[in-house]
Amino acid sequence: MPGRIAAVGGVLALAMATTTPAQAATNVGGGSIDPSLTKLTLLNINDYHGHFTKDFACTVTTAQRENPGATFVAAGDNIGGTPFESASQNDEPAIDFLNSLDLQASSVGNHEFDKGFSDLTGRVADRASWTYLGANVYRKGTQTPALPEYTIVEQNGVKIGVVGAVTKDVPSLVAADGISGLDFGDPSTAVNRVADQLTDGNAGNGEADVVVAAYHEGSPVGGEGATLQEGVAGSDEFGKIVNNTSPKVAAIITGHTHMDYTWDGPVPGDGTRPVIQTGYYANNLGELTLGYDPETKKVTQYQMGLRPVTEPTAACEADPRYRASAQIVDSANKKAAEIGARQIGEQTGDITTAFSPDGQRDDRMRESTLSNMIAQSYLESINKPGRPGGVDIGVMNPGGVRSDLINDDGKITYADAASIMPFNNTVVTKELTGAQFLKVLEQQWQPAGSSRPFLKLGLSENVTYTYDPTAAEGSRVTTVMVDGEELDPAKTYTVASNSFLLGGGDNFTAFGEGTNTRDSGLIDQSLFVEWIRENSPLSPSFKKGAVAVQDQPTQVAAGEEVSFTVSGTDLTSVGSPTNTTLTAKLGDASLGEFPITAGKSTAPPYPTRDGSADVTVTIPAGTPSGPAMLTLTAAPSGTTVQIPVEVTGGGAEPTPTDPGEPTDPGQPGEPTVTGPPVETGRTGAAGLGNAGTAGAGAALVSLLGGAYLVLRRRITE
Repeated sequence: MPGRIAAVGGVLALAMATTTPAQAATNVGGGSIDPSLTKLTLLNINDYHGHFTKDFACTVTTAQRENPGATFVAAGDNIGGTPFESASQNDEPAIDFLNSLDLQASSVGNHEFDKGFSDLTGRVADRASWTYLGANVYRKGTQTPALPEYTIVEQNGVKIGVVGAVTKDVPSLVAADGISGLDFGDPSTAVNRVADQLTDGNAGNGEADVVVAAYHEGSPVGGEGATLQEGVAGSDEFGKIVNNTSPKVAAIITGHTHMDYTWDGPVPGDGTRPVIQTGYYANNLGELTLGYDPETKKVTQYQMGLRPVTEPTAACEADPRYRASAQIVDSANKKAAEIGARQIGEQTGDITTAFSPDGQRDDRMRESTLSNMIAQSYLESINKPGRPGGVDIGVMNPGGVRSDLINDDGKITYADAASIMPFNNTVVTKELTGAQFLKVLEQQWQPAGSSRPFLKLGLSENVTYTYDPTAAEGSRVTTVMVDGEELDPAKTYTVASNSFLLGGGDNFTAFGEGTNTRDSGLIDQSLFVEWIRENSPLSPSFKKGAVAVQDQPTQVAAGEEVSFTVSGTDLTSVGSPTNTTLTAKLGDASLGEFPITAGKSTAPPYPTRDGSADVTVTIPAGTPSGPAMLTLTAAPSGTTVQIPVEVTGGGAEPTPTDPGEPTDPGQPGEPTVTGPPVETGRTGAAGLGNAGTAGAGAALVSLLGGAYLVLRRRITE
């Protein structure tokens, strides 16, 4: 980190050394804006996601009373990914709520495109009283803007030009069909183009006294102690926003990354400019005051801060604007309660996303009971009679799981299910070869610069795989099993998921290599509700589908030891048990049990892993040569790892010994265990005593031979 920050410092210094006229200013902090300057107040939010509350309404109206004429702006994601209260009503209350608080301008966010461009420019824009801005959103194959690039608002006689831009990653974040006619360019390049236009003295193309940029893109770090240098070092895109945004831009409002920060960004010349983000879900209100000098026509001072959201006050109750907002909240909540109260099923335990060590839900870098369950529902729902059928694998993206099934009273309501999957994507099937599906799994390790280095896909219960987190990019996944058989690179598998993911969303571009794409026309949320009804009561499965195996064997020698390390046997969803033992088998022959050490691995390499066991076993000397299956089972969760191996050095099926001859615990055919075995009270093979049981070793050898023949027959059929 120190080296990267030092390099960033060089970039900042280079930016400061240019001679372009700038809106460089001074942060007066807790002081006052010079009374000779004209005060311009900007209230701002980002990533509101339909979280309308009376608390937030009071916070905004209080700030508006304290700053008459203040301009309220947003940095995108006002709709989409919303709670049930909004999603169940097509986000109409979320839009009405912001209208009531006089939101005047907003950059588009990626979620504004969830239901397609036509929905944004039609239904959404028609209902919203503010202007949606997207300077870097172009008609396909052109540089023609597809949305308004800026809007002019006037405050205290000063014209403020608000320019909006969205992350260029939109194509990887929404369903491809809905934005097929659009291109998304570099955000700062677009903002700079418009800033030049608004300050070129040509009234015919728009003019502004002050230019402010609202970006739906931001720093990957924030909160107390986080620095601008760390943010720039952690994201190339944020670095471009900080360092490349034109010095004609007086303030930078950001979003998308759900962080909170108020930083002084460098500007060429003697000064800085504010760089701000408020967090998410309307937890804070950004307050930004600029001091504009009417003589020099420049912003020379500023203040900024984040106002926490507080409960309604008596002053708010007397404010007509607040009362109008509060009425929208009450009406929307009442209607949502009526819709959502309908029970659709039952559950026996919590079924949740992965939880981080600090107790926060939605750890998208870890496997979860809920993502896997949704993936299973895709497979079963599309394979029902009368449906397209033929699905081999169900897949779910972690970012599409927006809530949890908490077992409060054993009942699952419509609101519970809808809040988990609020996007209302259609369910799509696509054919991929085994090689293409393997690429999909490899893309869980996200491209450099992504907001998350790893995204764990949920998979239907018939799919498991092993991986080596230390392996090179593109070769981390070692073995994939589908329905108990090793993935065939040349075979075609039909995959079912939501339209967003199979369209290549979240950087899973390998789905684009698939063929025979079919849209079922069924909405994922409705399908999930149906599946819950038909499969209740639901219970969480704590069997983990993806487990790390380092030094994974592919070939083993009869009579010799093999050692490897297994980690990540434990889930982190609510209620997940801590595994304590790992049982090893070759075919049906037990090779012993090994202790699992509790604890979480550090990262990188990703993903982090809970539970680790060092395994050393001896392959029985009498094991026949040929393919076999090494199976590892973790207790108490039941997590199962299958490792196909080729046995060498074995012979033909052995002849049974004389039934009257006692078994020597060391004779060939008796598996032995080295390393730290767990004491279970059993001795010898398959739980038989080492002495006093006639023919036990020979019987085991015979069983092994038979198991081998059956297994070989299955593999070669």
